[in-house]
Amino acid sequence: MDDVFELTNNWFSGLTAGESTIGIILIVLEIIATWRIFEKAGEGGWKSIIPIYNLYTYCKILGFNFWFTLLMLIIPVVDVFYAIYFTIESNSRMSHAFGHGAGYTLGLIFLNPIFTMILGFNDDEFNR
Repeated sequence: MDDVFELTNNWFSGLTAGESTIGIILIVLEIIATWRIFEKAGEGGWKSIIPIYNLYTYCKILGFNFWFTLLMLIIPVVDVFYAIYFTIESNSRMSHAFGHGAGYTLGLIFLNPIFTMILGFNDDEFNR
């Protein structure tokens, strides 16, 4: 019986140090990429790391009404549907602003960290 508990405990023990390090590196790279995207859009990169203010700046960059977006994300039940709409529409606008099409929009929706890093680290220009 103790073997079962020991096996279960080892199985659910969490991430190793190497996995945690890789995760932290990926998070830092995504923060840098988002910083660069904000700079490409003509805003200060530092605005991407401040909660709520980064949403305000993101809405400003992509042409959304911040106060309406914030209200929709606060109302229960409505927030789920608006979050889905906002995710699709904002990624579509971001993709088109950098000169990409529907395929890139799908990449931003389903593989966001990868495509965010591509946008941040490539030479595409923001055209809004």
